[in-house]
Amino acid sequence: MQIDFHHTVTYVLARAAGFNHEEADIISHAAQYVDDAVRSGAIRFDNDAMYTRISSAHKIIDPHTLDNWGDLLVWVPFHFLPGNGGMPAGQDPDGSFIHKIICKPGSDVAREMVAACICDQNKPYALHRLGVTMHVYADTWAHQGFAGVLHQINEVRHAEDVGNSGAFGTLDNVLTAFLAPAIPAVGHGQARELPDMPFLSWRYTNGAGEVIERDNTAIFLEAADEMCKAMQRFRLKNPGANVPGLPEDYGELIRTRMANMKTADSARRHEQWLADLAAGAFPFGSVALEYSETTWIADALEIEPSEAAAAGAGPGMSGGTAATLDFHRYHYRTQFLSSDWKLYHDALQLHRLTVLHDILPKYGICSG
Repeated sequence: MQIDFHHTVTYVLARAAGFNHEEADIISHAAQYVDDAVRSGAIRFDNDAMYTRISSAHKIIDPHTLDNWGDLLVWVPFHFLPGNGGMPAGQDPDGSFIHKIICKPGSDVAREMVAACICDQNKPYALHRLGVTMHVYADTWAHQGFAGVLHQINEVRHAEDVGNSGAFGTLDNVLTAFLAPAIPAVGHGQARELPDMPFLSWRYTNGAGEVIERDNTAIFLEAADEMCKAMQRFRLKNPGANVPGLPEDYGELIRTRMANMKTADSARRHEQWLADLAAGAFPFGSVALEYSETTWIADALEIEPSEAAAAGAGPGMSGGTAATLDFHRYHYRTQFLSSDWKLYHDALQLHRLTVLHDILPKYGICSG
């Protein structure tokens, strides 16, 4: 999924679940920031204090995407949560290990991840962690059938738009034919953005020779309903609570927008969602919602957005290379400890630890 879903749809779902604007803003910002926090390494301060953070994403042009070690620490816990073949803990799907780590929508692994988040709310970064969890939970629907490692199962052939969306022209199809074989079979790299666009109905042949057909609008709407339920349970502090899920009026408003915004440009779709929110298109009324990948780090370090990009919010290699070699010392303020950027990275580290070391081993998956 892309920024239109991870940010604005997540915001709408949080409001539908009963969160107020300030809470939903944190949740949705954290949910989108999972795709934008591409740097890891240390931030150093002028009083000799230091904060070390991890990354939750790779950018497309990144050698870490060819390194399964890096994939296991980033793609697996944050974007391609293993589904264990849709089976519960203690049981194994047929086939090799790869069939355990293929992403499955709303799997037992995913539900256990959500439950862990719900049951651990006594921390200052609880809402930030909920945002991270909602990103990963949503992606189990969008990224189903793909694994967060370099493997032939992720190969994509004969991808085509069967819904006649009009978002792809002849040139795009020609470029796809030439470029797809050169794109590494990591996650849905060979499918490019096709799994992430909410309006698309498409078909492809996977690495196992199976023909897969998808209606992204229906898939995303199912994800939205389950996310709303998860956030309703979070508010009740009960992962097993019987909750109503997405209200019908919200569901229709979301479905209509996802189906009708037929452009491959995620930024344009995001802008339209922001405009609709400002116009009061949803039952909670008009809201001025914004997002920038530099906002949180700029506020945390009291620096300009251009400096924030260099400090770790903008394009670059993950894995800490650029950030670790940056020995700039930032002015330390006690407010840093309660900043959204620091709280987000606290949440990120606990999420990865919980998924890789507490949850996946129950399913016979070792990836951390």
